[in-house]
Amino acid sequence: MFSMSELSIDDRFANIIGDSEKMRQVFSLIERVCDADTTVLVRGESGTGKELIAQALHYHGVRRDGPFVPVNCGAIPGELLESELFGHEKGAFTHAIRTRMGRFELADGGTVFLDEISEMSPMLQVKLLRVLQERQFERVGGTKTINSDFRVIAATNRDLEEEVRKGTFREDLYYRLNVIPIESPPLRERESDIVLLVNHFIDKFTNSKRKRISGVMPEVLTCLRRYQWPGNVRELENVVERMVILSMAEELTVADLPERLLEGSGGKLSVSTEMGEIPAEGFVLSVSVADFEKKLILQALTQTGWVKNRAAKLLNVNRTTLIEKLKRYEITAPPAVDQ
Repeated sequence: MFSMSELSIDDRFANIIGDSEKMRQVFSLIERVCDADTTVLVRGESGTGKELIAQALHYHGVRRDGPFVPVNCGAIPGELLESELFGHEKGAFTHAIRTRMGRFELADGGTVFLDEISEMSPMLQVKLLRVLQERQFERVGGTKTINSDFRVIAATNRDLEEEVRKGTFREDLYYRLNVIPIESPPLRERESDIVLLVNHFIDKFTNSKRKRISGVMPEVLTCLRRYQWPGNVRELENVVERMVILSMAEELTVADLPERLLEGSGGKLSVSTEMGEIPAEGFVLSVSVADFEKKLILQALTQTGWVKNRAAKLLNVNRTTLIEKLKRYEITAPPAVDQ
């Protein structure tokens, strides 16, 4: 079992968990450009933590005392995004009952984070280009020119070069945004970080869910490292949260893994008998055997819906033997299971 206390991380950027070579490259780049006012384009698949990189650039730079203003360009309808970015004057359109400041104005002295920048309409792309060049804009329905001192960090999960070729993204805007590109690597390319991330999420959810999880079994980590993680770190976080909530033991076991992970990690991994080398300091055989037996019993009970007769048949032991072992290991059914 891997104990949470045995693991550590580089704490330069506490919100970004990782110690792989690819993440070290990201950390190095953040340190080099965080104090610059240059526009940064963070690229990467969904769920890789692009906003965390943007936050690190802001909070470790000279603008840290200013506001960090995020805008999800893909979540705001196109007809409202202009008002969201630039603000509007009273009466500019229906329901504009008062003057409202936009995100660029609110970010004066700080940073605007434009997430999903590729979703912005061609009309707004033109206006954004002017704002990036002049740091000036007018509110919707207004004529007064407003100046604001902000830095722009944009992010996208699309190939903007391809979008430029297709004519859906302005080439001049792309070059204006892509002054300093930062790649947010997918989880499958930073496999060595999975242990650190699992440890971090276990700690997070044991606190918030009031559970007592002390670690994770090695075969669980083997399965997690084999999986391709199409949803990246966000998917891993959701999986660990589910495992912590449903776990009935003090460590996460294979029985806690979702079925899709078992199938997506190279086949059914329901019980692994693979062992690494015996550590130089040795180990207590009886304790290791007992832990393994307890894990098998828990898995059999989970697979059979906690029906003891079926679990005993699955394990090829008598029902009375199983009940004795349940008492010995202090294994009890979860409250939701009818006995």
